[in-house]
Amino acid sequence: MSVIYEIEDHERFRAQLASVEQDGRRKWIYARQPSGRLYKWRTVVAVILMVFFVVSPFVYVHGHQFMLLNLLERKFVLFGMPFWPQDMWLLVLVLLLCIVSIILLTATVGRIWCGWMCPQTIFLEMVFRRLEWFIEGPPAAQVLRRSKGWTRDRVMRGIAKHSLFAIIAFGIANVFLSYLISSKTLLQYVADGPFAHLSIIIPLVLFSFVFYAVFARFREQACVIVCPYGRYMSSLVDDKTLTVTYDTVRGEQRGKGRNREGLGDCVDCHQCVTVCPTGIDIRNGIQLECVQCTACIDACNDVMRKTKQPEGLIRYTSGEAVRENRHTWLTGRIVAYTAIWLVLVGVVAYMFAIRTPFDVAVLRFEGTTWLRTSNGIANIYRLEITNRTSVGGVLTIRTVQPDKATVTFIGMDENIGAYQQSNGRFIVTIPDEVTRSTVNIELLVNGVVQRVEELPFLTPPARTTK
Repeated sequence: MSVIYEIEDHERFRAQLASVEQDGRRKWIYARQPSGRLYKWRTVVAVILMVFFVVSPFVYVHGHQFMLLNLLERKFVLFGMPFWPQDMWLLVLVLLLCIVSIILLTATVGRIWCGWMCPQTIFLEMVFRRLEWFIEGPPAAQVLRRSKGWTRDRVMRGIAKHSLFAIIAFGIANVFLSYLISSKTLLQYVADGPFAHLSIIIPLVLFSFVFYAVFARFREQACVIVCPYGRYMSSLVDDKTLTVTYDTVRGEQRGKGRNREGLGDCVDCHQCVTVCPTGIDIRNGIQLECVQCTACIDACNDVMRKTKQPEGLIRYTSGEAVRENRHTWLTGRIVAYTAIWLVLVGVVAYMFAIRTPFDVAVLRFEGTTWLRTSNGIANIYRLEITNRTSVGGVLTIRTVQPDKATVTFIGMDENIGAYQQSNGRFIVTIPDEVTRSTVNIELLVNGVVQRVEELPFLTPPARTTK
């Protein structure tokens, strides 16, 4: 048994959301569980992405978390590659490239991101809704149980479902937090206990409640009302974009019965509507609520097989292909988007190519001038060196001018790990008989010169000469 929605007016969808009643009240969507080839592939993709989401913060590469987005401390690691504050411009370019990639993908193949890769869709359809089906049964059983009021059976099932929802939402919030503060910090906070870090625990509980509310109650409204991607989708999709499309040429005129004379292939069974997570009728054409999850394709293909008709009445194609039996995907708009995307790819690739393997910053140590030692006059400098490569090295500093100057490290490890940043101080000492106001040094890693610096050198006023 399945829940069937009666479509009173095929044009009403343009002025009314499928999940909202005519009087403005929320219409709860009781989506039936899909089955079919595309749903199996969606499950595979969802499992891979969920495993990546959960595991990534706990995998470390060269001492760095595989994925880290620490906004407060400006620490970012993408796929094991750290981006330091001085790399922020490069990170912005990568983000811009991702945005343009999504725009190009949407203009070409529609909202495939929403239906197959968006965390909201994956968690709702593959985790929370499956738990709901397991605990409360199929949509028809849910509707029947709700129509009987608050029975003991309904209350017990509701407690079990919402308890699991809350636990999973809390787990998701913790995983998200590990992306922001690092998994090591999160595990340390857990070991310390909740009351030791209230500034973190309180926002964590609030976000857990938000995740719970989204998946337990708000659901498809997040895609339809909140998500900006669904809003600007209409400006990216046109008649030549590949989308989940109902073949009106084959399907109309709709009708039931074995005698198909004068009727199209659509038997008006509404199975495509009952599996839709946003409650729309795809036969009305592309709509704001459609996330291209392809559940309707599997449902329709199943009906076509049972009625011994060709599959593909609802399929992944374009409106142009349905009407004119041809598809022109390489439009001027796609060419323009692709050109912009290629330029950005080239710029990002070039910036990575010219990126220096080591970033070096040398400054005078604050609050000091010169020091007299047994070996001469000394100045103290602060050094910060960032290793952007996957290979560790040994840091060496040698003086070029004057040749009698010496360098001594102070509290700084000369070994620099892969993708690591090292900070410390060093002293440059010049013998008393040498008079200079500058020193030239070379910074070497594994014997290879990485930077040549001319540093100001302060001496007693009586002995300073140019």
